[in-house]
Amino acid sequence: MELTPQDVWTLASTALVLIMTPGLALFYGGLVRVRSVVNMMLFSVSAMGVVGVLWILFGYSMNYFAEGESGFAGSPFKDFGLIATAPADFIGVGFGAVFAMITTALISGAIADRVGLGSWVLFSGVWATLVYFPVAAWVWGGGWIQNLGGTLGTPDVIDLAGGTVIHINAGAAALALALVAGKRLGFGPGSHKPHSIPLVTIGAALLWFGWIGFNSGLATETGEAGLILVNTLGAPAAGIVGWIIVDVLRGKKPGVIGAASGAVGGLVAITPSAANLAPVWALLLGLVAGFACAFAIEWKYRLGYDDSLDVVGLHLVAGVIGSLYLGFFAFDDGLFMGGDAGLLLVQTISVVAVMAYSFVVSLIIALAVKMLTGLRVPVEVEEGGIDAVAHGEEAYAYESPAVR
Repeated sequence: MELTPQDVWTLASTALVLIMTPGLALFYGGLVRVRSVVNMMLFSVSAMGVVGVLWILFGYSMNYFAEGESGFAGSPFKDFGLIATAPADFIGVGFGAVFAMITTALISGAIADRVGLGSWVLFSGVWATLVYFPVAAWVWGGGWIQNLGGTLGTPDVIDLAGGTVIHINAGAAALALALVAGKRLGFGPGSHKPHSIPLVTIGAALLWFGWIGFNSGLATETGEAGLILVNTLGAPAAGIVGWIIVDVLRGKKPGVIGAASGAVGGLVAITPSAANLAPVWALLLGLVAGFACAFAIEWKYRLGYDDSLDVVGLHLVAGVIGSLYLGFFAFDDGLFMGGDAGLLLVQTISVVAVMAYSFVVSLIIALAVKMLTGLRVPVEVEEGGIDAVAHGEEAYAYESPAVR
């Protein structure tokens, strides 16, 4: 069987999405203090390992409902180890795997500087099994959210590349995990400054680069792919503008960290909707997301939870905005585009359901991991630096003058 142009593009898109997780490692690594860079980057890399193995063993099988199958998720045993998978399906298997990897890695930004690798690996494996794989089946694999429109007599839920499955899911889990982990030592505004703006910039660039494949990897028509491309460029561009405007209006000096965060907010918001919005509405969405996320990252100080790298303020907030925005501006079915409230209804149900499920189950998993491992590293390790004490590596190994 020969490769089709669609197969080739999905293969290329898989590579684009795969590079996003190392890009996330750089983005997160630049945002933490120099003594915990290795730990933070290792969280992303280890998620690739753990989730990649689980995906092949049973995650892909749980990710979809076979004909006549129903329930909480697809059976993990119907295609354990991909033994029964047809060769023609393997490209899709690989494309799904890289989504599962980065979704899990996103959560780790909430627990920088204070959680051990073993605790994270245990949490990530259980979370992928009990939360990510089922939610992906609900939304994309023939589950109840994908069929919600037919059930209620409304338009179908729209989630192109993971507003609910990826961003709301990871953001809600990050909030639960951050609450259980507790605050970093010395937590407060300005207490934990990013150590490397160049790393953040490189990481953000790789994320944006990979996001083109993330959103358009399954596009089948030139017009659809072109629309997704333009919206994936426009929304984050507007997100940058929105974030900088907020900083200026609040009397803050605009900087690269804010601009990069604005781009990520715009990318998150356009993820569910890139194929269903006219470019002008994608620009407005990015602007709104940039505005909202710039304010949302301050919530952790007001509400007292330590979401270290703003997974909640970026991914949860922008994911909710992008998913609900479709109810107003989606082609044909949006309230302002000739439709009625049906699409907004099902979008809202999907957002609330995924957010609630992910938060509750993630909280239970985090509490169980805390009982088993303690979750946090000892105080002396956190004070001395996780990298040197727990990993025996440092991000920057400087030679002494005598050695030179």
